[in-house]
Amino acid sequence: MSVGDAPVVLLEGRSDIAAVRAAADVAEVDLSDVRLVDLGGITNIRSHLVALTHEACGGEGPDAEHVLGMCDVGETRFVESALESTGHWVRDASDLPSAGFFVCVEDLEDELLRALGIPRVLGVLDRLGLRGKLDALAQQPAWRDRPLHEQLHRFAGVASGRKELLAAELTAELTPDELPEPLRLLLDRLR
Repeated sequence: MSVGDAPVVLLEGRSDIAAVRAAADVAEVDLSDVRLVDLGGITNIRSHLVALTHEACGGEGPDAEHVLGMCDVGETRFVESALESTGHWVRDASDLPSAGFFVCVEDLEDELLRALGIPRVLGVLDRLGLRGKLDALAQQPAWRDRPLHEQLHRFAGVASGRKELLAAELTAELTPDELPEPLRLLLDRLR
């Protein structure tokens, strides 16, 4: 892994990468020189940052202009700890944006559901032919009485590949002004 002058974006998984690519298309941001890295889970961030530090920065902490990322609010402690171990001074999650890491309120799926709104999300599911599968989930005893927002959130991650598909498709439905703040801030840094 090397940073050089090209930005590296550390992301939890494939769905985050799909959303960043779709958001870049929406906002017309060129990602051709950007390396999007699938961490395979946020707990792997430290090893990726250490590798970037040693290989690209001569043992000094990676530059926030070149190493960026996004995480869920419940996972900020992993990012904070990894940044501290590679030379960034981070008190708490409020310092993460200045270090180039942007935080989703709950998680990326929740950000996208709120940005689009339930009617538009349902329209995307109709277009993709997934509405019947959502209806089946909504009839399960554990989900029957839950709010539709919670059902949609669960539905997005319940089947293999669906989280990645919906991250891309839901993001692509947004206008540049509707992009959730973490995606918008990340893209602003990549411009």
